[in-house]
Amino acid sequence: MSEEDPMSDTLTQAAAALNEKLDAAGFDGSAKFQIEDMGAIVLDSDGARISDEETDVTMSADAETFEAILSGELNPTSAFMTGKLSVDGDMGTAMKLASALA
Repeated sequence: MSEEDPMSDTLTQAAAALNEKLDAAGFDGSAKFQIEDMGAIVLDSDGARISDEETDVTMSADAETFEAILSGELNPTSAFMTGKLSVDGDMGTAMKLASALA
């Protein structure tokens, strides 16, 4: 009997929410959200999925920050400016994604 992993459920739900947001925005780069103690979600022209492949930019945050960004409570740029979100890679791609998620 296997139990559901709440962390993978969270990632699955987050990927679904990101797909809805990105469909409307037409994001054309590749980015990865690295969520502390959970895993990673890759976003590109194919949509969002649980993955850890190489991307143009990697954004790292804790689960609370990531959820606040997803829900619209926290602006990704504000999260970066306050040190809650770190960005490694192409800042232009990160900015495109931030506006796609807004």
